Amino acid sequence: MAASSRAAVPGWRKFAVLFLGIAVVGLPINHLGGYVLLAIFAVVVFSGEVSGRPRAWLTALAIVAIVAIGQLLLAPPRIEEGHNVFLPGGSGALERDLPPDVYRFMANEFDAVYPPAVRCAAASAGCWQNQGFPDKAFAFSADGIWHKSAASRGVAALDFSDPVWLRLGFVNELRYNWLTTKPDVHRADRDRRFWMGLHRWHLAMPWFEMLRLPAAYVGGKLCWRGDVLFENAGGTFAALPASGCRAIEATDGGRRVFGVAIKPDTLAMSLEPPWSVRLRHLATTALLLAGLIGLLAVLARVRVPRIIPPLLLIGLSVIVIAVDDASFLGGVRPFDGGDDGMFYDSVGRVILRDFLDGNFYDALRGGESVFYYGGPGLRYFFALEHLIFGESHLGYLSLMLLLPFLVYFLFARFLPQRWAIGLTAVFVAIPLGLLFGTSFINYAGWAARGFADPLAYMLFVAGTVVVIGATSAGPCDRFTSAVFGALLLALGICMKPIVAPAAAVLLGCSGLATLYLRQFRRLAGLCLGFSPVFLMALHNWVYGHVFVLFSANSEHPLVLVMPPSAWAAAAHEVLSFDLHGTKLALAAKQILDWLSGPAESHWTIPLNGLAVIVLIYVVARGRRFDPWLRVVGAAALAQHVVALFYTSAVARYHFLEWLLTAVVVMVWFHQIGIDWLNRRYPALATRMAANSTRMRLASGLAHLQKMTA
Repeated sequence: MAASSRAAVPGWRKFAVLFLGIAVVGLPINHLGGYVLLAIFAVVVFSGEVSGRPRAWLTALAIVAIVAIGQLLLAPPRIEEGHNVFLPGGSGALERDLPPDVYRFMANEFDAVYPPAVRCAAASAGCWQNQGFPDKAFAFSADGIWHKSAASRGVAALDFSDPVWLRLGFVNELRYNWLTTKPDVHRADRDRRFWMGLHRWHLAMPWFEMLRLPAAYVGGKLCWRGDVLFENAGGTFAALPASGCRAIEATDGGRRVFGVAIKPDTLAMSLEPPWSVRLRHLATTALLLAGLIGLLAVLARVRVPRIIPPLLLIGLSVIVIAVDDASFLGGVRPFDGGDDGMFYDSVGRVILRDFLDGNFYDALRGGESVFYYGGPGLRYFFALEHLIFGESHLGYLSLMLLLPFLVYFLFARFLPQRWAIGLTAVFVAIPLGLLFGTSFINYAGWAARGFADPLAYMLFVAGTVVVIGATSAGPCDRFTSAVFGALLLALGICMKPIVAPAAAVLLGCSGLATLYLRQFRRLAGLCLGFSPVFLMALHNWVYGHVFVLFSANSEHPLVLVMPPSAWAAAAHEVLSFDLHGTKLALAAKQILDWLSGPAESHWTIPLNGLAVIVLIYVVARGRRFDPWLRVVGAAALAQHVVALFYTSAVARYHFLEWLLTAVVVMVWFHQIGIDWLNRRYPALATRMAANSTRMRLASGLAHLQKMTA
């Protein structure tokens, strides 16, 4: 085996251990507790070394088998749960399939909360009365893929007071893409106070919850708040008091309970199991913990100090997310009506259902014969995410938690480790990037809204780190690394085609370098890894019978606001001394919007303008810099050129170029800027060097550096 191949083996072993850990936790990974355990497990595995001994791997497989069998034998009976939006009318599916007493109660409640006088006109755009209605009593839930149920899903426990954490996936189906507001039926209410991240969203859609009491829960207790209907012996339903608790008796086994949430924020339910069921819950949890610990004991070797920095970085990232919108940490928030997130998630759910039904042709079609929206790949990612993570966005969360590590690797590629650690901490925890560059909160916020941009940029950064190499030695001549790096760049384009120019520059320069160095294996890997990017054009040709390379909205006037013809017209107005021309005004606005950067503030234009000048200097004249830094800078410049044509008023389109610009500027500052400041302002440099805060910060960074060594 070649040396490069031997070096690649430990990385694949770590991924194999992670898959074993997933097998122990079980699918879907939609419970925050299990997800946290798996995240810690992954940090330990990737921070250490993995054994290659066959006996250790056989022992690990035995552990997984024992845990799986134990979970199967010890797991308590699941609770049959169903839920759906409640809208009277439409096809009449709810009236037909729900118990008559229950439907009448909800219909009367709906008329009381939303009388005809406040309802939108059925023919008006965005009105709930012309968007779609439920087609069956209980909505589809991705959680039910792995735990079948006659209703929506089978759950291990039921305890909620906030429907966002009940994970009601149907709220983001495209049929409920309403644009109506209070007092009419509407999707959600947002609490914009900055300290309300834990309860940012309040579901306003009228909905209901059904649970069937398992016989094993006799001796337990049902508690509630709000409108609850309990099934009687004759199959009729009676309303319970506004709040209270009720013991589950022997005759209650198999009976249904309906919670009605026509009024927002009124329903809470908790099913407390008897001790026999609680003990089985404790036993399965203990078995899961023992399985994960057992896998680490037989396969992983790690020094405890090495896992502290990554856990701290993840912790900081989680805090930032929680402050902005904690629903991203395992809940399901209702996306805004008309938002990209609602479209992509809804189509992803349709793809998943078509796939499960064996309708692979329609599943691959992805809801459009010709991709129109600017994120063709995100819908397929959401389908895969729901398959693995159920009704949650913990898959997207995982990739966003990975982003700070990738940013660290990108900084560490060109800067000393201490600088990379400090700049990564600033990226995550200190929002300076809101003024220049980008901050983690930019990416996390848009990811929580279900947009494709953060995922595209994360994949691009990951691909960049692999393609240019993780050390100053540059990329290695390894086929598999080239395939993987180019594939990441291709996936980034599939998520957001706007990154294609930067990817073209990066891969084009890499290809020329491989030819110059006669690294033909690496060249073949780059070509093979990047080839999936053409699947978008193939999709559009097969399903739409037209050639569209990426997506059809690339020339939409709201996106391509300044085409080349507009710049030519602006230039003509300048040459004609028509300084009040309309095209010249549009060109000036485009430049101002571009230089406003992620802050979207004209106050940052001077700073961003200086950054672009530094970027151009490094790319054009910076022979003293690492050639691969100049390639990264050229990729950033390519994206800056895109910003001159495509709308710059939407900052999320351009996070990538400002992040890459920040990397180049910080390397320039480290290699040139500091010396220039010391020569020009020696007294200021001396005071800064002696500053106690700076010295404590340097000491802390040095300590973290030792821990990661």
